[in-house]
Amino acid sequence: MTGTLLSLSGLTKAYPGVVANDDISFDIREGEVHALLGENGAGKSTLVKMIYGLVKPDSGTMTLRGAPYAPAEPRAARASGVAMVFQHFSLFDALSVAENIALGMEDPPKPRDLARQIREVSETYGLPLDPYRTVGTLSAGERQRVEIIRCLLQNPKLLIMDEPTSVLTPQEVEILFTTLRKLAAEGTAILYISHKLEEIRTLCDHATILRLGQKVATCTPAETTARELAEMMVGASLKAPEAHGRTPGDVVLEIRDLSLPAPGDFGTALRRISMALRAGEILGIGGVAGNGQDELLAALSGERRSAPDAILFKGQPLGHLGPGARRRLGLLAAPEERLGHAAAPDMSLTENAALTAMGRKGLVRNGLVGWGRAEDFAREVIAAFDVRTPGADTAARALSGGNLQKFVIGREVMQAPEVLVVNQPTWGVDAAAAAAIRQALIDLAAKGCAVIAISQDLDELMEIADRFAALNEGRLTASKPMAGLTLDQIGMMMGGAHDMEAAHVET
Repeated sequence: MTGTLLSLSGLTKAYPGVVANDDISFDIREGEVHALLGENGAGKSTLVKMIYGLVKPDSGTMTLRGAPYAPAEPRAARASGVAMVFQHFSLFDALSVAENIALGMEDPPKPRDLARQIREVSETYGLPLDPYRTVGTLSAGERQRVEIIRCLLQNPKLLIMDEPTSVLTPQEVEILFTTLRKLAAEGTAILYISHKLEEIRTLCDHATILRLGQKVATCTPAETTARELAEMMVGASLKAPEAHGRTPGDVVLEIRDLSLPAPGDFGTALRRISMALRAGEILGIGGVAGNGQDELLAALSGERRSAPDAILFKGQPLGHLGPGARRRLGLLAAPEERLGHAAAPDMSLTENAALTAMGRKGLVRNGLVGWGRAEDFAREVIAAFDVRTPGADTAARALSGGNLQKFVIGREVMQAPEVLVVNQPTWGVDAAAAAAIRQALIDLAAKGCAVIAISQDLDELMEIADRFAALNEGRLTASKPMAGLTLDQIGMMMGGAHDMEAAHVET
């Protein structure tokens, strides 16, 4: 690390009813990996949007290499040497790697020259990538490489990374860290946002911590425990989830040789999936993104139908039933995509609560929705899961990602399901919220509910699951007791290196 690259002084940004950033000041040095930490709603996203030119600050200044820096748009930020890899990839599945990268360049070179540059950069930084591959055929890790290489072709001086490891296996995380360390050694500064605190401790040189829009601390992560980092973020002691002593009951959900074609050109076919789930247990299913997680949830929730006897609920065939009928029986699901799938963006929290809870909470009488009861239920969810929102009449899209996630999970948990299937239950939420959601799933299982937790967060699965299975290319491994499994073994299973035979039905 050498001199200061980017200096922030008194950055403030307010929106109606909330001050997102309040007088934020800190420096990022050349060649430094600098963590930006905070719970959901702390102001991290607003701050990096100001640095990247997506948001204009109300007051305060920035200097880049000693010169005034105030990008009016991302194009100006990129021209100044600031690049950003977003948590959600902005790629077109039907286009090639090179075509996607060209779309993000102001003046792309000729296709042949661009392909050569992509190969050179990918080999230099240990991110092998074929410029002619169609993006829709790439794994999540390879898609992230596309985004990173697109940034590296701009020769950035500052690279902002938002939750970069949320879709990677442990082995892919190591490759990414090697790349980031190489970039830092060459003088590139990296502003790194993540809720995975052990990663922060491993990778980052310094950390700035935000809480409720204000900078509350700076530290050296390697000299700080993950718990201490989390407690600085939330401003209180953090309670780890407590497991209950559970004895699994009878089989309540059984899948027998379930196969379904891919739902589209770039979806994943499910291939002869078999498993059994008992009352009161949590089955953790891991897998790199794009290996059939969404398709499996859709098959279990009823969004996609199958042969009737491919899925049995308490011995009753229900593969042919839709979501409403399955919910009435007690099989509930919470998908990964919060806005547009788990929640209707423009509907209020009350309306979103009613959408999935009408039957189980008795919100409809004589064909009419009881909106008073629906609002009461929404308020119960808001209170029980500490959803930060002005009220139950707030539109879903107005909530931060973490708060909407708490609402979605809470809405399903508080309907007392007999089977709950959740995909990425704590994706993008802070340490305190993640602990609360995990505790809610553990408590639900203690009451006899059978839980399937599909997650790419391996620490999460190791913390809450009784058994583990991995999805790879639409196939599900036989489950193994979580006790005794190492992180490396789990990563290998997710990557397809272990025996991928269809799981036997455990009875």
